[in-house]
Order: sequence, then structure tokens, then C-alpha cells
Amino acid sequence: MLPWRRALLGGRRLWRPAAPPAAAASLPPVGGWQPPPFSTTWVTCSKSRRLRQKRALSERKLTHYFVDHRKVRVIGGQGGGGGHSFHSEPRKQFGGPDGGNGGDGGHVIFKADQQIKSLSSILPFYQGFHGQRGGSKNCYGANGAYMYVKVPVGTLVKEDGTIVADLTRHGEEYVAAYGGAGGKGNRFFLSNDNRAPTLFTPGEPGQERVLHLELKTTAHAGLVGFPNTGKSSLLRAISNAKPAVAAYPFTTLNPHVGIVHYQDYEQVAVADIPGLIRGAHQNRGLGMAFLRHIERCRFLLYVVDLSVSQPWIQLQDLKHELEQYKKGLSKRPCVVIGNKIDLAQSRINLPLLKEQIDDRVIALSALTGSNLEELLFHLRELYDSYVKTEQSRGQSSVEW
Repeated sequence: MLPWRRALLGGRRLWRPAAPPAAAASLPPVGGWQPPPFSTTWVTCSKSRRLRQKRALSERKLTHYFVDHRKVRVIGGQGGGGGHSFHSEPRKQFGGPDGGNGGDGGHVIFKADQQIKSLSSILPFYQGFHGQRGGSKNCYGANGAYMYVKVPVGTLVKEDGTIVADLTRHGEEYVAAYGGAGGKGNRFFLSNDNRAPTLFTPGEPGQERVLHLELKTTAHAGLVGFPNTGKSSLLRAISNAKPAVAAYPFTTLNPHVGIVHYQDYEQVAVADIPGLIRGAHQNRGLGMAFLRHIERCRFLLYVVDLSVSQPWIQLQDLKHELEQYKKGLSKRPCVVIGNKIDLAQSRINLPLLKEQIDDRVIALSALTGSNLEELLFHLRELYDSYVKTEQSRGQSSVEW
């Protein structure tokens, strides 16, 4: 070491790297530099890092992701053009035309998928894949691949206000736009009068349509009630669904579907419909945006707040709004759920409610969980009667 460096260090020892492993020591140095020993510290650090958790979204932010209307323009793939060529081979001067036909364009197909819950992922424009051009030696062009667009179960496809498809089962498909046919090669126009045709046709364009997609939640039972009556709390109590619960009205801004599991492995789907108000059929409040989700429900669960004065007025208003929206909707099998029975005023209003209405009333508390068993038993009775009715008609019930 030079004297001036020793003076700067002040007698301290100079750090030196550890001896390289035998494999590295056997390598010839490049420019006088030897590679440092391999370290696995970064592997340990990467494994010890905690995975970033998915951020929980509030109910109002979830409304940006829940979309139940979409306008989509679809165009089928264009067919490939026909080939134009003549056979060429040694000692065969007049081989004749050998241009093959073009491939057909691909279709655009809507496919119902139960993993998709909203129309938010649907783009405003889809176009199928084009077919390939016909080749020489009578080779046909390849057909364009089909384009599958996944949509939620319960999607209605409309064109000019007319329903053209109703995708209510998982895996059900609908061809939204057909692809164009492939063109003909010059081999197709060979005839006795024309032994060397030069004519070939281009591929046809694909079908073009403008479709409207409308989502209607598919469930066996629907929770119908005014805002802040405890529908979301009840759905959380009887299923694994986690809708937002708060002490202000219109907490639920988009439908939630929960599954009620029974011991015989039967599953009943219950939908939490956002709260309705008087004049909902005239698009007041959340309005008709969510009234259509009740159409799919096979039976209804009216949730009324027993703590308010004259709770039977709520039931009358709810049935009126459903009947004004669609005739016969309020006549479906139903049960009236008197919520908040844990309050003192609710116990006073319960016998008055039973005197005013003819429907069966189940009093319970979604907050404390009291008398939930009676609701679950009656829910299963409604489901079994619905299944028997569908089997007698030769139809199948909604699968989950």
C-alpha cells in the first residue's frame, strides 16, 4: 500500500471481498476483475414480502363497476378473397386454373358465463376475425376464428326494441353477427367454354348489427322493500354475501346475490334489490333501473320495518309499484318479513300487521338473528313448490 493511502486510512484495515467459490476461481479473470460470489439474499427478501391485498371498495365505488346496460356494435369477420393462379409444372404447359376459395369470416358470439356479474367489461365495438385468401394448388383459405364475448347470466339481447335472445343459462350462446362467406377462386369458374378463367370473387363482408344488452339479475327469491328496512342485513345473516350496511337510506346501489346452503346440498339464490320508493315505476329514486331485476325472481320476500307506524302501508305501496311496472308481478308467491322485531314498538305493530294483510308474516331480527330458522324453512318450501311446478311443465329451474 502506498504511504499516502496508509496515512488517509489512519491505520484502519482495508475491507477486502471474501474469497470466491471454486467454480468462480477457476474462471479466467476478465480485465483483472473477478466476479463476486453469488448471493441468495434477494430470493429470501422476495419470498418474505407480503402479497398486496385487494383494496376493499365502497358501495358507491362499486356502482361504477356494475353496469346493466350496454349498446354494442358488432361486425362479423370478412371472408377471404378467392385465389387466382394457374398450375405450373415442367412438361405440363397447360396445367389449368388452381386458385382455391377463400375462408369464411369468423362469427361474433355472446356466451353466458356465471363468473361475469356485470356488463362493465363489454366493449362498445366487436369485429370477428377475417378469413384468409385462397392459395394456389387448389388450397382453400383458413376460416376466421370465432370471437366469444362473455356476458353475465340473465342478459337480454335486443335489436330495435325487440328481444332476439335471452341468455339465462351458463354456457348458452347467441350468434350476434355472422361472418362473411369466402370468395371463389378461378378454379370454381372452370368450364368447357372457358378453360382458362381469370375471374375470381372477393370475400363477402360480415354481418353488421347494433345490439342493446340488458342485464336482469337471475335469482330464485328477491328481497323487496323500502330503503333502510334491513334487506342487506338480512342477506348477510342468511348467506355469505357481504353487501354494504349503513344507517342511511339507499345504502345498496346495485343488486347483490347471496346463496343459501341447505344440509341436502340444495342451494337457493336470494337477490338484494336496491330500495324502492313511491313512484318508482315512474323512474323516481333508483326507479326502473332496478325494477327489472325483480322480473327474474320466482318468488318475492317483502321486507317491512315493524318499528314504523302502520307498516302494512309499506306492503301496499310495494305491491302497487310492482303491479304498475309489470302486470301480475305482485301476484307471485311471496312472504312478508317483519324486520326489527327486537324493538319494543315492533312487538306492538306485529299483531296489527297480521290483522291487515292475508299473506304469511314472519317476524325476525336480522341484527340479532332471532327467528331466522322459520324464514329459512319457509324459503325452502317456496323453492320446493317452484321446482315441482317447473318439473310438471317440463322445464328446469335456475342452476347455481
